[in-house]
Amino acid sequence: MTSTTSPGPDRVDTPDRLDPALVKLALALMLGALASGLDTTIVNVTFDQLIHRFHASVGTTQWVSTGYLLALTMVMPLTGWAIGRFGARTTWLASLGLFLVGSMLCGIAWSMPALIAFRVVQGLGGGMLLPLIRVILGRAAGQQRMGRAMVFVAVPGSLSPALGPILGGLVTYGLGWRWAFYINAPICLAGLVLAWRLLPRDERGRGAVRLDIRGLALLSGGLVAIVAGLSEAGNRHSFTATEVWLPSALGVALIVGYTVHALATRYEPIINPRLFRARAFTASSILQFLLNATLFGSVFLVPLYYQQVRHASVMQAGLLLAPLGAGTALSIAYVGKLIDRTHAERAITLVAMVLSGVGLVPYALLGNAPDQAVLALALFVAGLGQGAIKLTAFTIGFRGLSPDEIAPASSANRVLQQLGGVLGTVVLALIFQNAATGHALPSAFGHTFAWAIGLTALAVVPALALPPRPQD
Repeated sequence: MTSTTSPGPDRVDTPDRLDPALVKLALALMLGALASGLDTTIVNVTFDQLIHRFHASVGTTQWVSTGYLLALTMVMPLTGWAIGRFGARTTWLASLGLFLVGSMLCGIAWSMPALIAFRVVQGLGGGMLLPLIRVILGRAAGQQRMGRAMVFVAVPGSLSPALGPILGGLVTYGLGWRWAFYINAPICLAGLVLAWRLLPRDERGRGAVRLDIRGLALLSGGLVAIVAGLSEAGNRHSFTATEVWLPSALGVALIVGYTVHALATRYEPIINPRLFRARAFTASSILQFLLNATLFGSVFLVPLYYQQVRHASVMQAGLLLAPLGAGTALSIAYVGKLIDRTHAERAITLVAMVLSGVGLVPYALLGNAPDQAVLALALFVAGLGQGAIKLTAFTIGFRGLSPDEIAPASSANRVLQQLGGVLGTVVLALIFQNAATGHALPSAFGHTFAWAIGLTALAVVPALALPPRPQD
């Protein structure tokens, strides 16, 4: 595939500094990716208003999030094909434009069915943005500057889960739920203008590539069925309900069918299972799957704890997540440069995992009512670890892949992250629900956070499997 981006004529290659053209491109892309990422959690704090506004049940209202998540998951596998068929620039502009349209439609929704439908439109637009930013910046930066470039990739995915509830709480408290969607307008418009100016027109050398319709149906259908089953588990508070295991089992069967099809088809598969032969990519993907399970599960639990136990308002609950975002931001601001200087991604990952686990320890002791300052510091430490892990995993994950493999690898990696976030939230929600029936609320939260620490510890296995950087 022809390279889609070039840093431009003002490129300055120094060991400690990215050239201005690459930084400008990265910042422009970050706007769109951040808007899409924020919408995975920003709407969570509006549920109470939506329930009363539309006289809907909690189960129905949950589909405002689930519909968006399903649409994101369904469209992600198309990223590689879309780049080959239309080019990275056109795909980015079209995706961000559709996300903007969906956001505005959500803001004017007149009923719960309309809001859910418009959230699907929004998800279809946003699904490709995060995989696209990895592809575009990965090609523009090259291996020598990959660590610093991946900082711009890690920011949307790492900060969005923490910043979403904060922003949603502030906007909802002051302006109402519709502005949780309208706030995307200035972000997306600025992103569209900058991308139009800075993204070069790329050649579509593989424009004649044929879309694997059967593979798309199997893969997207399987992913949607799995996500629907996991989401329903959160509503049913059980994994054994027919509404949970039946779509999940169907989804697994479709994924197996897709794997068999992809290995045998004469067409280019949407996601090539052979990518998982690469040790770096496989270990990185599993690590990020477990990381997102812990991160999204924790982001779900922390505001709930503050609201139910410490009687915080919606705005206060969102703001109390700020230390997590601050720790993540500080980490990704410096770890990329450290990676490029030391080439010690695996060692950095293991240290970061210790920080991430230690940061959750005070929350596992909620039954002892730890001081608020201790909890805030703990979230900050956990954020330091989370940001560093995600950045090192990004940097290592595409090592050894050819330029043509980066796009499908990015889609596959992002799909696994999305499923990890869903699974972590559902599992920790079920653990909390069961613990709350036999324990006081603080102890139930502490018990659940202990399981979150266990998920972090489990991620040591893929972290140890990360390969060291080869000698130049």
